[in-house]
Amino acid sequence: MNMQIITQNGAIVALITGNAKIITDTQSALDLIMTVKYEAKTELIAIDKACISDEFFILSNGLAGEILQKFVNYNVKIAIFGDYTKHKSKPLKDFIYESNSGRDIFFTNTKNEAIEKLVRIA
Repeated sequence: MNMQIITQNGAIVALITGNAKIITDTQSALDLIMTVKYEAKTELIAIDKACISDEFFILSNGLAGEILQKFVNYNVKIAIFGDYTKHKSKPLKDFIYESNSGRDIFFTNTKNEAIEKLVRIA
């Protein structure tokens, strides 16, 4: 896992990148939350979509809901950035739309968009 600390307009964002799947289940999500809170001293995470298990994006298995609930419970804002064009699921598209309307979870196309969303709500 690569974690870079970005400070912008007084907000601290932990940028998570790499080739390994960092979030695969609820425990790995909790591990990431605690690592970021302890090491980066922030509750704002921008993470590359490539670091999240592909099963996360199959809404019918409930994994996304379980994982994202951990972020909400621990008051951590997350922006997941990457290419979503290969996902054709209408429920996933609706989920992304609804999430982007809130203040806790965001799906963006680029790293810069993810950081901007998080900085804006900080």
